[in-house]
Amino acid sequence: MVVFDEDRLNSIRSNFNNKRVLILGDLMLDEYLIGSVKRISPEAPVPVVDIEEQQVRFGGAANVALNIHTLGCTPVLVGVLGSDSDGDRFRDLMREHGLSDCGLVSVENRPTTLKTRVIGDMQHITRIDRESKSYLSGADEQALIRVVKEQIPESDGIILQDYNKGVLTEHVIESVIEEANRLGKLVTVDPKFVNFLKFKDVSLFKPNIKETEEALALQISNEKDLITAGKKLLAQLSAKSVLITRGPKGMTLFEGSGEVTHVQTMARKIADVSGAGDTVISTLTAALLGGANYREAATMANFAAGIVCEEVGIVPVGLNKLFKACLG
Repeated sequence: MVVFDEDRLNSIRSNFNNKRVLILGDLMLDEYLIGSVKRISPEAPVPVVDIEEQQVRFGGAANVALNIHTLGCTPVLVGVLGSDSDGDRFRDLMREHGLSDCGLVSVENRPTTLKTRVIGDMQHITRIDRESKSYLSGADEQALIRVVKEQIPESDGIILQDYNKGVLTEHVIESVIEEANRLGKLVTVDPKFVNFLKFKDVSLFKPNIKETEEALALQISNEKDLITAGKKLLAQLSAKSVLITRGPKGMTLFEGSGEVTHVQTMARKIADVSGAGDTVISTLTAALLGGANYREAATMANFAAGIVCEEVGIVPVGLNKLFKACLG
């Protein structure tokens, strides 16, 4: 475990301040309809929720952009929206948060991903998803690649944030990584199951334990299995580092030098793990751009995950709170 002093943290913080980070991935809106239940519907044996409050928040790669923003970096969010009212709501939310929409691509005949949660008497009653999981192709795929390549030269680092909703196609992944490496940019990846092993030659690859097991067809039951899996990923992806997140067991970092570092979880009281993965990849990227080494970045990300897991709902990590936690 890395032990920070204040001077080192301040150095990292000042170096990543205002760094420009391109976030490419699946864009979503999370909608919450909150109300009370006083009766059962006469039409079916289901509760009737009288809606008293509506909230709309960023989901998916947009939540990563919001985390990057609260950490003091400048996010450039790139992805696709439908040409619909939810796409308009998404752009409005971008403006509310002071974020640029220059990287957003509108696609016809494809809905903006919307996840609506109905909460009655503080109980999650149902979730309704409106989305398309079909992968981009043809002109839409080329339009997205064109926008990304326009933004890469002015960016300091790139986050590829995959939720398997159709944006990160194999061609998009390969094109973006190739261009980023040509220009010497930091590339970090938060993968999902599809195209898992296509993210080659990146700076940092951050899967969770379940994704790793499925991709490698390997059951990870003990530390020996974990070490085998991490080193196998490093070799297959030709990555500079791999960070496997392990839930309550923390994280394990594998570096190209062969060094393996276990980072124990820092959460003191788990309230909600939603959004923790977004916080981890955001903090890792910001720290690396600030000059942190991989072990320092992993430690900072672990503190950040602990902070957000103590909060209810998807909440971006606060910069001052993060640095206070890192100092102990």
